[in-house]
Amino acid sequence: MKEFDLFLPLYYNDGSPVEPKKFQDLQKRLLGHFEGFTFFPQAHKEVWKVEDMIYRDEIVIYRVVSRKAAAARRFLKKLKEKLRRSFRQEEIFIIERTVRVW
Repeated sequence: MKEFDLFLPLYYNDGSPVEPKKFQDLQKRLLGHFEGFTFFPQAHKEVWKVEDMIYRDEIVIYRVVSRKAAAARRFLKKLKEKLRRSFRQEEIFIIERTVRVW
């Protein structure tokens, strides 16, 4: 079984907040494809360095679990491109893990 975490920014690069509708639309897509999701609404801070620039962001995390890893990857690959454009980001991180459910 695979678990996927989607890291999504709360703010655009210009500092303005991402509209709640974009998160609602994402939730509908995740529910429709995976039949469930976990949402971690508390803001998490990200800090990373690229060359001499330090970047900071506030994100929320969505988690989905799937027994069909290949289908999940195909769906998330397409979704990632839509999210990159919609959230106006250079990159959207999606983390994949192997998990066992007890």
